[in-house]
Amino acid sequence: MHVQKTFQRQAVTLAHGWFRLRQLVYVCDERCQREGLLVTRRAPALRELVPPKSTVGYDILVYVGIERFVGHRQREEIRATLAKEHGIHLSSGEISALGQRFVIYLEALHRDSAPALRAALAADGGWPLHLDATGEDGRGTLLVAYAGWRRWVLGAWKIPTERAEAIRPRLEQVVAQFGPPCALMRDLGRAVTEAASGLVKTLGGSIPVLACHLHFLRDVGTDLLGEGHDQLRSLFRRLDVRKDLRSFAREQGRRLGTALDQARDEFRIWQSESPADSHLPEGSAGMAAVRSLAQWALDYAADGNHQGFPFDLPYLDLYVRCLHVAWAVEGFLRHPPADAKVAKALQRLDRILSPIYDDVPPLGRVAQSLSERAQLFSELRDALRLREGEPGEPEAGQTVEGLRDIRQAVDELADSLRQRRPQRGPAKDARQAIDIVLAHLERHGDFLWGHAIPMPDQLGGGIRLVDRTNNILEGFFHTLKHGERRRSGRKDLAQDFERLPPAAALAANLTRPDYVSIVCGGSLDQLPQAFARLDAGDRRRSLAARSSHGKPSCDVESASLNAMDRRLVRTKELERCVLAAAGCHA
Repeated sequence: MHVQKTFQRQAVTLAHGWFRLRQLVYVCDERCQREGLLVTRRAPALRELVPPKSTVGYDILVYVGIERFVGHRQREEIRATLAKEHGIHLSSGEISALGQRFVIYLEALHRDSAPALRAALAADGGWPLHLDATGEDGRGTLLVAYAGWRRWVLGAWKIPTERAEAIRPRLEQVVAQFGPPCALMRDLGRAVTEAASGLVKTLGGSIPVLACHLHFLRDVGTDLLGEGHDQLRSLFRRLDVRKDLRSFAREQGRRLGTALDQARDEFRIWQSESPADSHLPEGSAGMAAVRSLAQWALDYAADGNHQGFPFDLPYLDLYVRCLHVAWAVEGFLRHPPADAKVAKALQRLDRILSPIYDDVPPLGRVAQSLSERAQLFSELRDALRLREGEPGEPEAGQTVEGLRDIRQAVDELADSLRQRRPQRGPAKDARQAIDIVLAHLERHGDFLWGHAIPMPDQLGGGIRLVDRTNNILEGFFHTLKHGERRRSGRKDLAQDFERLPPAAALAANLTRPDYVSIVCGGSLDQLPQAFARLDAGDRRRSLAARSSHGKPSCDVESASLNAMDRRLVRTKELERCVLAAAGCHA
C-alpha cells in the first residue's frame, strides 16, 4: 500500500483535551476495491477516540450522556463542569446534540448485547416481565418492558396512545430478543390486558399473567369510593366551609397582631396545665385557642398518608374534623367564656360550622355512606396486606407462606361478604358496595395469584417469587420524572416527555453493575470503547449519522393531536386556507 493522502483535523477528548491530528491514508497498490470503493487503511488509534467525521471524542459523548440521562443535569451545568474540570468549551447546542447521539449509541449497544443479556437472564432461571406505560397529561406515552429480578429495562418505546395494537408488537420484539418471560406482571388497563393475553396465547398459554395487587386495590377503591367522595367534595364547595374557616383564621391572626407569639405561648401553657374539658381561657390565649380550633379543622390533610385517592379520603377527613370542632364549640358555648371577644369569636366559628351538625345539605348521610364503604375498602386492603406496599417501600407477604396467607385472607373476606350481603330491604348502599368488591374479585381473581415460579433442576430447583405489584416499575417512572423535573425546572412534563427519546429509559441500566459488566465488558470506563466498536465496521459515517438518515417506523396514529400534528396545523398557510374557504360562505 502507498500513501494516498494526508490530512489534518482537530479533535477533543477528556483524556487529551484539544489536539491537532495528522493522519495518513494508505491505498492498495493494485487498486483493489470493496463494494465499489478503493481499499484504504488508516491508523487504528483514532477509531477508539473519535467517531467518524466528528470532532468530539467518544469519552465526551459518554460523559455528556450520563450526566444528562442518569444525573439529569442541565446543559449549562454540563458545560460549566467540562470547562472548569477539563478546559473543554462546548456550546449548548453541541451538548444537546451529544445527548441525542448518546441514546442512539446506547440503544444500538443494548441491541447488540441482547444475546449476552439473554444468556444472563436464562441463567437466573428466567425473568418476569413487568409492563407499564407512563406519560404526562396524556402526552409523550412511554412504554417500558422491565426485567423484574435483574431490575433491567429491556425495552422502551414511544407509542401514540396506550392501545393493544401499539403494545403487542413491542412485547413480541422483547420476546424475540430476550426469550419468553417466566411471568408477566401488568396493571388492569384494557390495552395492556389485551396485549398481554394475546402474547401469552401466541407463546402457548403457559406463562402466568399476573395483575398488580396495588392497581387492583386502587381500581376497587375508585369504583367503591369515587362517587361518594365526589358528592362530599361538591357539598363542601357549595357551602364554602373551607373558605370561611381560612378567612376566620386569618382575621383572628390580624386581630392578635404583634401579640400573636405571646398568645401562642399562653395557649400552649393552658393546654399543658388544664384538663381537656375545661373552659376556654380569656384574653389573647382564648383568642389563640379559638383560632387554633379553626386551624385544626383545616389541617385535615394530616390524617392522610399522602398516598392519594382512594387510599386517602381528604374530604371525609375534613368532615370528621369539622364535626368534632363543631361539637367542641357547642360544648364550650354551654359555659361561654367571660371574655366578650373570645365568646364572640367562638359564636362566629359556631355559625361557620353550623351546616356540619345541622346536616343541611345532607352531609352526614353522604359522609356516613362513604365511611362505611371506606371500612369495607380497609378490610380488603388489610387482606391484601398492602398497608406498606406503596411505591418505594418493601412489599409485605413476599414469601410462599405469606402469599398463601394473603390468598386465604382474600378468600375468607369474599366468603364473609357473600354472607353479609343484604338480600333485600333498605340496605341498598351496603348491597351495592359489597357487589362492587365481589365483582372485581370475580373479574380479576384468576390473575391475582401465581407468583411462585419453579426453578429448573439444573439451577438447583426450588421456587422464586415474582413481585406481586408493579411498584418497581412505578418507582422507576417516579425517579425518571423526578430527574426530568430537576433538569427542566418544570412541574408539568408534557412537553419534556414528548421530546424525551424513549431510549433514555435504557440509561437507568447504567446504574446496574451486572448490566454494565455484560454490555461494557467490565465497568463504565469502558463504555467509550464499546461505542467505538459500533462504528468500527463502517468508518464512512458514524452510527448517529446513519440513524438520522433512515426514518423510524411509524405507528398508525391514534392520538388526536400530537406534537408533529400541532406543528402542521399551526402554520400560517393552513390558517389562511381555512379563513379563505370560510369566507366563501360568509
